[in-house]
Amino acid sequence: MVVSEELRKLKVLFLCTGNSCRSQMAEGWAKALHPELLDAYSAGIEPQQLNPDAVRVMAEVGVDISGHRSKHVHELAGMNFDYVITVCDQAKEQCPVFPGQAKRLHVGFEDPPRLAALARTEEERMAIYRQIRDQIRSFIEQLPKMLEKL
Repeated sequence: MVVSEELRKLKVLFLCTGNSCRSQMAEGWAKALHPELLDAYSAGIEPQQLNPDAVRVMAEVGVDISGHRSKHVHELAGMNFDYVITVCDQAKEQCPVFPGQAKRLHVGFEDPPRLAALARTEEERMAIYRQIRDQIRSFIEQLPKMLEKL
C-alpha cells in the first residue's frame, strides 16, 4: 500500500541548547495541536534535565510532557527530518547539518529560566513560563500553514 504524500506527516525537530524547556514545550504543543500533520521531536546541543516548571505550566493547559526526556541531537542523527526548527539563538548558531533535505527555520523564544531568575515572587516566575508557553503555542498553531509556504 502506497501512502499518499498528502497524508504523510511532516517530521519536525525542535532544537534548543538544553532541550529542557522551549523545545520540549514546542514538541508537546505540536503533538497536542497537530498530531495528524506533524511527527514532532525535540533535542538539544547540550542537553540538560527536563525543566520541572516547563512540565508544570504545560500540565496547566492539559499537555503532559512529564514523560519527555532531554536528548542530545546526536541521538536523532539517523533520522530524516523535513524541518529542523531552532527555538533559541545559540542552537541556531550551532545547529548541526542533518542528512537529507531538511529545511531549517529559526524562531527564537526568550529563555524562561534566565528570565525567571529575575522574578521576585513565585507567581512572577511562573508568569514568565506561562508567557513563553503561550508564545510557543501561538507559533505551533500557525506552523502547518507556515511550512506550506516554505
